[in-house]
Amino acid sequence: MIQDGYELLDSGGEAKLERFGDVVLARPCAQAVWKPQRKALWQTADATFDREGGNHWHGRSRLPKEWTVRVADIAFRLSGTDFGHLGIFPEQRAQWQWIRETLRAEKAATGRTLNVLNLFAYSGGSTLASALGGAEVCHVDASKGMVQWARGNAELNKLTSHPIRWIVDDVHKFMNRELRRGRKYDGIILDPPTYGRGGNGETYKIERDLSETTLRLCRALLSNRPLFMLLSAHTPGHTPIVLENILRQALDGLGGTFSAGEMCLTGGPGTFELPSGAYVRWTAR
Repeated sequence: MIQDGYELLDSGGEAKLERFGDVVLARPCAQAVWKPQRKALWQTADATFDREGGNHWHGRSRLPKEWTVRVADIAFRLSGTDFGHLGIFPEQRAQWQWIRETLRAEKAATGRTLNVLNLFAYSGGSTLASALGGAEVCHVDASKGMVQWARGNAELNKLTSHPIRWIVDDVHKFMNRELRRGRKYDGIILDPPTYGRGGNGETYKIERDLSETTLRLCRALLSNRPLFMLLSAHTPGHTPIVLENILRQALDGLGGTFSAGEMCLTGGPGTFELPSGAYVRWTAR
């Protein structure tokens, strides 16, 4: 494993060139509308992915079936999927660092054990950051395969004995059950999809569901001494200001502070930052 396991090497022409450990990949990126800075570097790609006439890897045979990288001091197992994803969204690494540092600081200050809920949890980056920060975690995703992938990442990080609940379920169904059980959480993390489909045919649309249902349930699940809520999204139009306004309305009356910004893929000096979504953080104090 390489300690600094991710690097954005270049972007432009609606594509991005990235290093994941020793593997260099070129993949589509609609927001990279400028020209590439380092054209010769693109020839070093081990494989490329495009969506012209469907999803296609070129040079996939040159990729390892699986490989491991360390990002934000968290180990991840990667694999090239048929949709071009790898099992990691490295634009979240600043959020993973913030989660871990925030939880550790609260633990040091108060000594209390914190409970964190991670929704739409994918391969578990925020779950692992929360666990490494000392929290007990509930990881929820509708995909059984992704939950298994996340559990494998927990093993890589020697967290198999850490208190993590692994839940395969529709997010809203699970949250309603938690409310009936009387469970509460000190921190809630969510990265909802633009559109998602559950294993039993449930659908999720961010414009329809985020404000009216998801965040309403999140607020109801906050403990009497909440620490934070972290909302991120990759949906076009859901800018930092939009997310902050939505979360401010959902948490109206709770006080606290808000900070919002763009999530970016980053590389070495001189490499253009590549916006890849937005986030807003609420802290209770």
